[in-house]
Amino acid sequence: MRYAPPGLCVNDFALLRDDDGTYAVLHLQGPWTAEFDHLRMETSYGRATSTDLVAWRPEGTAFGNGLPGRFDQQAVWTMHPVRHGSGDGMAMFYTGVSGLTEAGWPLQSVGLAYSDRTDGTGWRRHGTGPVAEADARWYRTGERMGWRDPFVVRDDEGDGWVMAVCAADASLPVEVSGCVAWATSDDLEHWTVHPPLISPGDVDELECPVLERLDDGSWLLIGSIGATRGFEAWTAPRLRGPWTRRGPLGPTGSYAPRVIAAPDGSRVVLHTTPRRVDLTDAGDRCRGMLAQPKSLVIREDSAPRLEWWPGLDAWLLEETEERVLHAVGDVDVSGRVEITLRKGDDGDGGDDGPALVVGCDGKNLWAAGPAGAPLGETVLTEPASTLRILTIGEYVEVYADGVFALTTLCYSGHPAPWTATTEGHTRTIPVRPIRLPDPDRDDASAVWPGPATVR
Repeated sequence: MRYAPPGLCVNDFALLRDDDGTYAVLHLQGPWTAEFDHLRMETSYGRATSTDLVAWRPEGTAFGNGLPGRFDQQAVWTMHPVRHGSGDGMAMFYTGVSGLTEAGWPLQSVGLAYSDRTDGTGWRRHGTGPVAEADARWYRTGERMGWRDPFVVRDDEGDGWVMAVCAADASLPVEVSGCVAWATSDDLEHWTVHPPLISPGDVDELECPVLERLDDGSWLLIGSIGATRGFEAWTAPRLRGPWTRRGPLGPTGSYAPRVIAAPDGSRVVLHTTPRRVDLTDAGDRCRGMLAQPKSLVIREDSAPRLEWWPGLDAWLLEETEERVLHAVGDVDVSGRVEITLRKGDDGDGGDDGPALVVGCDGKNLWAAGPAGAPLGETVLTEPASTLRILTIGEYVEVYADGVFALTTLCYSGHPAPWTATTEGHTRTIPVRPIRLPDPDRDDASAVWPGPATVR
């Protein structure tokens, strides 16, 4: 529940599940800084393990950039391991960065590594060059190119494989050229690149594409949208389409999702969430942490959505009306309601008004900080009748009628009993405190413990 390795940020990641049920996450890792240096950050993958997708144990570094002169000499970015052959080994496709163009744009291609293991360790590169590169007939190469974040699945029209890649459509202006490229292979090592699988025409970057085959044989594609810092969904009857855009699946602040089977067999989505430099509201946003799972719900003739995952219930304690920093609370919505989660300090030991508020007036859902400073907002497709709010440290999630709808960050204020105000009437909201998997961590990437002095 909220994971990053000691002293580092988490960015894009991949999930694996071993035969004994143990999960492993491979993730990009870098320092706590707003400035992104393409050649010095994210030159290795961290690895952590879990039995329940909530409590993660850091296991150290599992993979790094290549030798000088190779296509991955400067950095290794987003990866995707898949089982191959008899299932007792893995092939990992990953992004390699060889350097920068004259204008400072990273030169990207896709490489391949193998392992005889299924736990995310023991990787050895296949050759010294990439296995898939951008084809200039359809995709930008050089300046403002994209050829990263590979995701590989079995082809649904034969015995081969299909790779989805984040790319830039050469036929479109660069600011709206974000697309999902695709390539096919019979042996995982030789790939034929094809025209874009999806090219919306209104997206700057369509990152971290995920392909998931559904129970009825149709397909779900999830792609992260650079400009909104959220992710959207597409569906199709076959891998080759036609693809139908189904709209946002994760709100702004949730990024780089992955789908995996939970211990109970249900599909869940995990994603990253940002933090702020120096862990203050004034700090620049930076790469952050792995957030807790959400249930992926797909009903016939309706858009996919993310809902509260019941697997988190085991981490919730008995209800209380006391002040707690990490908690979950449920609120009925009738008219305009504002829920105060934290209060400020007037400097003399008294309260200085709300420091963290979640509000809803039907379709409009928002979060605000001290003095009403806006922290996030969304417009719901239907008026909400209930809200579920989760806060772990600075991280806040809101579910509207069970659906993941809003997330934000707030480092201000001290814990207070939750109160809901409707039409001038204020009532106390009981909450269930959250039991943290590793409450004693005190490094930079641990869950924010609240202000230095908690009254």
